[in-house]
Amino acid sequence: MTPADWTAVRLTAQLAALTTLLLLLAGTPLAWWLSRTRSPFKPLVASFVTMPLVLPPTVLGFYLLLLMGPQGPVGQFTQALGLGRLPFTFWGLVVASVLYSMPFVVQPLQQAFEAIPERVLEAAATLRASPADRFFSVALPLARPGLLTASVLGFAHTVGEFGVVLMIGGNIPGETRVLSVAIYGHVEALEFDAAHRLAGGMVAFAMVVLVALYMLNRPTGRAAEAAR
Repeated sequence: MTPADWTAVRLTAQLAALTTLLLLLAGTPLAWWLSRTRSPFKPLVASFVTMPLVLPPTVLGFYLLLLMGPQGPVGQFTQALGLGRLPFTFWGLVVASVLYSMPFVVQPLQQAFEAIPERVLEAAATLRASPADRFFSVALPLARPGLLTASVLGFAHTVGEFGVVLMIGGNIPGETRVLSVAIYGHVEALEFDAAHRLAGGMVAFAMVVLVALYMLNRPTGRAAEAAR
């Protein structure tokens, strides 16, 4: 592998790690709200979260490009703050990746929270546990498998992104050239050996992710005995 390829690997890992961290910080309270609320706005919020699953990544990238461009409201806001423009920068990739990978983090968390028996939370409430105590001391520990699944899925999905990162970041070496874009560049240049090396690594990474998810979701102990 060339130094440029190793730079793409490092940049992809940084992007995936930062995106996953931000999604866990923002997605956990959002998933908790979705699992517990009876608000009439729940279908609208849930649809917004799920939209990247059905929306072509180029469409999402196009509208993000308009929003974060020099004439868009987000672009004008960041320029007014002295932050410059987000498109074709690493931080632009972060914003796009957070939005595009959101359902892969929020949905597993929401399902994990919804699986918590209501009587457990009610028992904590009778012991005078505050809502914050019930969330941090009861809900989060019980939702640990969902948190692990959300972390793995969010990281893996960010690593495999192509359309949205190409639209927002382009192909700038050392700045926005992530692994998927590097593979595309090698194929475009007819450098199939280099493309094989990167693509093979992605296939191996995907297999490791799937095995890890299987192990995380495999019933253990009493749950395994009940499944039998």
